[in-house]
Amino acid sequence: MLSPDRVHDIASLVTAADDYDVVRRAIAHIRGNWRQQPDIDTIAEAAKVTPTELHHLFRRWAGLTPKAFLQALTLDYARGLLRDSASVLEATYEVGLSGPGRLHDLFVTHESMSPGEWKSGAEGLEMRYGFHASPFGQALVIAAPRGLAGVALADPGGEQEALADMMRRWPKATYVEDTQGTAPLAARIFDPNLWRADQPLRVVLIGTDFEVRVWETLLKIPMGRFTTYSDIACKLESPKAARAVGAAVGKNPISFVVPCHRVIGKSGELTGYHWGLTRKRAMLGWEAGQVS
Repeated sequence: MLSPDRVHDIASLVTAADDYDVVRRAIAHIRGNWRQQPDIDTIAEAAKVTPTELHHLFRRWAGLTPKAFLQALTLDYARGLLRDSASVLEATYEVGLSGPGRLHDLFVTHESMSPGEWKSGAEGLEMRYGFHASPFGQALVIAAPRGLAGVALADPGGEQEALADMMRRWPKATYVEDTQGTAPLAARIFDPNLWRADQPLRVVLIGTDFEVRVWETLLKIPMGRFTTYSDIACKLESPKAARAVGAAVGKNPISFVVPCHRVIGKSGELTGYHWGLTRKRAMLGWEAGQVS
């Protein structure tokens, strides 16, 4: 039997998932009209809710007003953050990972599979998976014996496509549906009240040596900050490898937890995202609310 706290956690995630459907429509309008800085009445009309409903929804969903959320999604905001953090990775390495910028972060500990395990397509490895509500739509959570191995995100109706995409990454693994077993992981990932430094979330990175190095670097980007592909390439002492870094970022199998959404173009553009640019914008706006 689920405890009252667990029931509350699940209900909160379901509410956030329902909110995201409205947020997605609002973001689509903001994205198309951000230069005009649309007012809340205009955004609410596009999202098919009242201005009051939109205001309360954003406060509940992201901890931000619609106006602040709009600011968090504009290019000027992105460029400003990039200027402020110029080389955010350099600063992070110097001050360590426990500074104020990590206050609301996931507190992740990680390990990687051996090159042989990755090369075999994860043959003999059992992966348990389940779909769960999240603040960013339906989340596919995949657990390996040693820890969290995958998080994919999907809009309604796209769940099976998301599962097939993840299964292609490790084609020789055995997949077992286990929604009940993966539910605690989903709560740990998406409920900020469960982000605890004394109980870090363990993830297992399954990829090539270069991909794992890129993903480990992503884990060092503080919430609320950005970096660029070229900055990551320089940190890996491969300054000409920005394109290869971009490919590795795109293959990140653990969405949100390994924060590939915090990587943007050198110009400040919010460049491509495997699970959709609208979702990337939503994540960045939601995180702006968390750190503020």
